[in-house]
Amino acid sequence: MALKKGYAAQDCSLARTLELVGERWTMLVIRDAFYGVRRYSDFLAHLDIPRAVLSTRLRTLTESGVMERRRYEQSPPRDEYVLTEKGRRLWSALFALLMWGQEFTTGGATVRRRYVHAACGHELEAGGGCRPCERPAVPPEDIEVHPGPAAEGPTARHDPVSRALSKPHRLLRPLET
Repeated sequence: MALKKGYAAQDCSLARTLELVGERWTMLVIRDAFYGVRRYSDFLAHLDIPRAVLSTRLRTLTESGVMERRRYEQSPPRDEYVLTEKGRRLWSALFALLMWGQEFTTGGATVRRRYVHAACGHELEAGGGCRPCERPAVPPEDIEVHPGPAAEGPTARHDPVSRALSKPHRLLRPLET
């Protein structure tokens, strides 16, 4: 029996949030958008996601106002997908999940990415703050993603997005692939 998509019987903000971002692949699409991925082809290559699923996730995220689709000039013209303010507000939840997964699903052994406060160069704490700067939360536009110790090795990926993320990159800035 197929699982129902929604949580209609639940009168809860978490249930409503999960209806929007809780489907498989959705948070990975959002994560990549924070990394600066904007083009459909780059999402596709980095996530190894089925085309139909990616199209559905991007449509849902744009219809809900988490992302917006913009036309950029190229021959032929193409679209890019950019997080809106509503989407950028998901950073603290996404970061918390990243840190939780790093601690509890891998024992810290596979740190692929480090998150650094761009202003001072210190790594963020698990709660998203910068202790040296006494900032309880650093906004995503002030964060650089750096390769971690497990960025290379037997499980390293070699798609264009992974190669671009092999050097420090400011979150939300377009990724050059």
